[in-house]
Amino acid sequence: TWQAWALYMVLAANLSEEQVLKQACPSCDATQLCNCSSMGLDFIPPGLTGKITMLNLAHNRIKHIRSQDLQQAVNLRALLLQFNKISSIDEDSFDSLGKLELLDLSNNSLAHLSPVWFGHLLSLQHLHLQGNSYRDLGGSSPFSRLRNLSSLHLGNAQFSTIRQGNFEGIVVLNKLWIDGGNLSQYEPGSLKPIKMIKHMIINLRNTNVFSAIVRDLLHSVTWLEVREIKLDIEKKSLVQNSTLPFRMRKLTFKDSSITDEYFSRIMVLLKEITSLQEIEAIDCVLEGKGEWDTREIERSGESFVETVSVINVMIPNFHLFFDLEGIESQVKKLKSLSIVSSKVFMVPCNLAKNFLSLLYLDFHDNLLGNNRLDETICKTAWPSLQTLNLSQNSLKSLKQTANTITHLPKLINLDISQNNFGEIPDACEWPETLKYLNLSSTQIPKLTACIPRSLEVLDVSANNLREFELQLPFLKELYLARNQLKTLPGAAPIPNLVSMSIRRNKLNSFSREEFEGMQVGAVHLSLMECHRSLVVSLICVLVFLVVLILVAIGHKYHAVWYLRMTWAWLQAKRKPKRGPAKDICYDAFVSYSENDSEWVENIMVRELEQACPPFRLCLHKRDFVPGKWIVDNIIDSIEKSHKTLFVLSEHFVQSEWCKYELDFSHFRLFDENNDAAILILLEPIQSKTIPKRFCKLRKFMNTKTYLEWPLEEQQQEVFWENLKGALKS
Repeated sequence: TWQAWALYMVLAANLSEEQVLKQACPSCDATQLCNCSSMGLDFIPPGLTGKITMLNLAHNRIKHIRSQDLQQAVNLRALLLQFNKISSIDEDSFDSLGKLELLDLSNNSLAHLSPVWFGHLLSLQHLHLQGNSYRDLGGSSPFSRLRNLSSLHLGNAQFSTIRQGNFEGIVVLNKLWIDGGNLSQYEPGSLKPIKMIKHMIINLRNTNVFSAIVRDLLHSVTWLEVREIKLDIEKKSLVQNSTLPFRMRKLTFKDSSITDEYFSRIMVLLKEITSLQEIEAIDCVLEGKGEWDTREIERSGESFVETVSVINVMIPNFHLFFDLEGIESQVKKLKSLSIVSSKVFMVPCNLAKNFLSLLYLDFHDNLLGNNRLDETICKTAWPSLQTLNLSQNSLKSLKQTANTITHLPKLINLDISQNNFGEIPDACEWPETLKYLNLSSTQIPKLTACIPRSLEVLDVSANNLREFELQLPFLKELYLARNQLKTLPGAAPIPNLVSMSIRRNKLNSFSREEFEGMQVGAVHLSLMECHRSLVVSLICVLVFLVVLILVAIGHKYHAVWYLRMTWAWLQAKRKPKRGPAKDICYDAFVSYSENDSEWVENIMVRELEQACPPFRLCLHKRDFVPGKWIVDNIIDSIEKSHKTLFVLSEHFVQSEWCKYELDFSHFRLFDENNDAAILILLEPIQSKTIPKRFCKLRKFMNTKTYLEWPLEEQQQEVFWENLKGALKS
């Protein structure tokens, strides 16, 4: 891009670095936050100073970072360079950035990583290097000086090798993310220098590499998340030659697939990680039909895992799936189970009876219906369960659902929201221990004695309720939002109520009786619901203030002037560009300030109109048509004149009348791109003193020669000859 550099050098010769920076990135002017993203930049703009703390150069076309580019940005805290074309960086480019905390070089074209780049970034906490083209991290550690590093993201589609020593210098990380979809070589012990990692994400397809990495992370990582792996048969132990205690608490598989054969093996292998408490599978595929080696699983002993989450797992051959017989021994110590968005319609009763320690069960967004609910929640199943979520399933009968739930003697919290019950019976049976019930969005039209009296929290939001008359002596929280209520619930039937949500109903007013005997601690109603007339008044006042502000802004920035100018310009545009020669009545229309009238009328007019041959001049005092709108007079006079004379002075620039005259005339003159304008300077005047909105006239003064009135008499003859020559041209 030598043309771009040549253009830059030309600009730099005439502008200061600050001006170049302002032109390349306007948001950098007088601000600590400099957003230069998506500006089409080929280079880092010069002029960066110590006042800038955040520099965003993402989504540009930068290819090279030079030594001097960031030399003055010594207070930079965040530098964003992602999605450029950076392929090379001078070794000392970042040396002055000792306060930098975030560096994003992701999605560029870096073919290697140099430890020298990061050697002076002692405050760096977040480093993003993913999406480049390097195949490895080199023979040593690029991060050896980054003692404060908290999060590191690296890897790409070509990244294939991790060697011992690559992570030397890093002791503690909150997050480590490695894009290693094609990672094929991992030297054992490479990740061991990192003593603690709270959360590690690795995209991985190679099962052997997965096993080696797990062995290295047993004592350092708390949560390991593996993505895109296809788990095949692996015989080696995951804790080979490792000593207790282990640190790993949670293992997540995301966007992965597993076969029947490896499912049995992985269950056995994971039991060896005695610290593992939680397993999660998200957006995974289980290939097979449940033909697991249950004998091998059972021989390996009980699992230490307490929490299992299965979210959006697909089983292509689910119609051939076995009934999971044989894994009962593995679920006895499980305390929390979530199977979400996985098309579950039933759990076999024999299996459900073995969840002896389960306290929390989440089946939301599945296909559970009343016809199979008795099988899933049969007698003596889930004996310790306290919380059950059956929301967003296919339950249709509230009465049948309640009767089935009675099989759970310790249930406290029940969520059956977003099921289409439609009707509610007059009476139902519930577990005596039930304290929380969520019936929101279930299409029930009323509330009956079916609602258990033992409740402390009831959510019936988003239904079709028109009244609330239940006796709930223990109720503390009541959620009634998005219903059709016109009055508040009575206070006497719910004496212990502490919190009530009643937003988006049809309440218009509250009576004193509705609050009798009940202290209101915290009412969360919208302002409109409480003070409708006040809100309407405030809106009117606000609208008035907005209009007033707009009028003030319009006056300050000449909005009316712009409207009038636009209308005049549109009118002028509809007229012919220039009348035929027979319509030309004057040699020149003269635009001048009243303060300069003595010179114009007594000197210039006399000199020109008494010349031989005489010139015909149009003066507003003498030649404007009385009673005609001044705008039309100006436009008509300009159109009937061969030239237009602007007699410029400080009085002219400060005159409001002259401003309008200039405004309405310069549309016609400069839109035609001709030489009809002649500028006469009665006194020295800078173009910058002309109002900024006359941009075409300012440009005209900077690019066209004008006549200056000389004070010496001997030079005035030359002035008149030049002016007459200009009028005749």
